[in-house]
Amino acid sequence: MASTHAPASWLESANAPDCPFSLANLPLAILRKVDEQGEYGVLATVVGDRAVDLTPLIEAGLFAECKHIEELEAAFEESSWTPPDGLSRDALREVRKVLQKFFADASPGTGASGKQTQRLREKCLSPLDTAEWYLPATMMNYTDFYASVHHATNVGSMFRPDNPLLPNYKHIPIGYHGRASSLVISGTPVARPSGQTQPDPQSPPVFGLCKRLDYELEMGCVIATGNEIGEPIGIDDVEQHILGLCVVNDWSARDMQAWEYQPLGPFLAKNFATSVSPFIVTLDALEPYRVAGPTRRAGDPTPLPYLTPQAALAAKAGFDIQLHVSIRTRKMAEAKLPAHRISSGSFKDMFWTFGQMIAHHTSGGCNLIPGDLLASGTISGPEPETRGCMLELTWDGPPHNGPDGKPKPRKPITLPTGETRVFLEDGDEVIFDAVCSKPGLPPIGFGQCRGTIVG
Repeated sequence: MASTHAPASWLESANAPDCPFSLANLPLAILRKVDEQGEYGVLATVVGDRAVDLTPLIEAGLFAECKHIEELEAAFEESSWTPPDGLSRDALREVRKVLQKFFADASPGTGASGKQTQRLREKCLSPLDTAEWYLPATMMNYTDFYASVHHATNVGSMFRPDNPLLPNYKHIPIGYHGRASSLVISGTPVARPSGQTQPDPQSPPVFGLCKRLDYELEMGCVIATGNEIGEPIGIDDVEQHILGLCVVNDWSARDMQAWEYQPLGPFLAKNFATSVSPFIVTLDALEPYRVAGPTRRAGDPTPLPYLTPQAALAAKAGFDIQLHVSIRTRKMAEAKLPAHRISSGSFKDMFWTFGQMIAHHTSGGCNLIPGDLLASGTISGPEPETRGCMLELTWDGPPHNGPDGKPKPRKPITLPTGETRVFLEDGDEVIFDAVCSKPGLPPIGFGQCRGTIVG
């Protein structure tokens, strides 16, 4: 717990009991800056209600005494930041300790030294509510998993009510390689995609705008240290390769997906946009919120040895992260109404852990590289109100078809304006929030992951 202790800060906003960015957090991010030469990104963090540009602190030699200074210098020298291969958790922990000390030292001192410290404080800070961000790392590769057994069961029940889970699901973390070029930072508008659909099973397909656009509530894992091709990452070593976690919305065109996904899986239905929150929360910040990995039920297969960590690691393989989904329609925005929460879930309900996903991803010899993003797949829990996408939220339960064999109508979500939604419409803004909280400890926030649908 010592590495996640939150000392009081001279920045008062960081000391509020409900502050998601106290000195216990210190997420990593890339802050967008603009000067006469154009725009550029700088490595940053967040403290209280301020964005913190780390460049002045680096230039002032704040990290000069760190044991892993060479690793840190390699990381700091990149303006569009990607963790260099070799960046260790020990190096990240040093950054954390230096920043905690800098923001905890109450008095800047007197004389020239005190004035220099005060100038440094002022130089590195800017208001959080006006800050603009890039993706929190240069993400060259993106892999999406299917790690929630509740989500997999619900979706399977819609189409295979007698056998919702395929035989491999509880043996292997199911995933597919996504499109990294269409990863976008939170707040980027999302254009409604076009593609082939087959509205009438008895007629040929048509090409046009998606009519069943959906969100998917997910967490992302960002890789810090990669592996050589042909050299898998062992299940007991995965945490040395994790930079931290972020929030992901892997938008989905359901009608396009239904037509195109066989036999190779989704294509245009998933590659048009994936929204990513701006902050990477490190494992040290998340340490008090670690929980045991998923509990297997009687009759469930035991994971193969390469997916089974040592007992001590299995006891903290998961994360207790609470997630919420809210929608704000164009009509709500015009009426100045706040976003309306439509579901809440927990990341600890997942069937597969990020550790197992990484171990499986590399088990065949695939090399991960720094900045790679692995997403969990839709996070859904056992109760209807914990479902992580509209496909599930508006589903009326098994069987998917009525007595006449035709699909049952979906149950629309009713919003404060009286509007209803089965899937997303143009002008709808989807907002994800994620936070860790526990009595006696400061909350750890991930920032929001937002996106508005445009036609």
